[in-house]
Amino acid sequence: MSQQSEILRRLSLVVTVSLLTFAIGCSSAKKKEDDGGVPNAASADENAMGDSDSGRAMGLVTVHFPYDSFTLDQQAKEELKANASILKEKPSLKVQIEGHCDQRGGIQYNIALGEKRANSARKFMQGLGINTDRMTVISFGKEKPVDNGSTDEAYSRNRRANFVITAQ
Repeated sequence: MSQQSEILRRLSLVVTVSLLTFAIGCSSAKKKEDDGGVPNAASADENAMGDSDSGRAMGLVTVHFPYDSFTLDQQAKEELKANASILKEKPSLKVQIEGHCDQRGGIQYNIALGEKRANSARKFMQGLGINTDRMTVISFGKEKPVDNGSTDEAYSRNRRANFVITAQ
């Protein structure tokens, strides 16, 4: 299989998984609306144990990325070092690292970029001694913004890797 075919196969798999995840998320959000609640990222079912976007993840913080990049700047590296320290202090803690993008660009491009962002954070933390068995990654592309605005500040808040606690 050629390298290009392999890349297309992987991208297709990422898009399929992301669409399924999005559909499941929409289903649970609808249930919350039926109950009279207002669904949001902080109250979504997948965040029941806490996530860094909401500030309910045992001190874990969300890291942000420059436009069109999955490169970790110095601030992101410092934040990931702090996250790694928390995971070292709590060896049973497992996380899902969610890659996100701002609202600009195509769906497939942003799914791929979000995955690169999540993997960049995971790889850096692995280098700090965190076992990859404790970290899973997923990309939501531009599907779950924390800020729906169309300013540079809003876009910068959406370019992120969010940490969701999956096991304590």
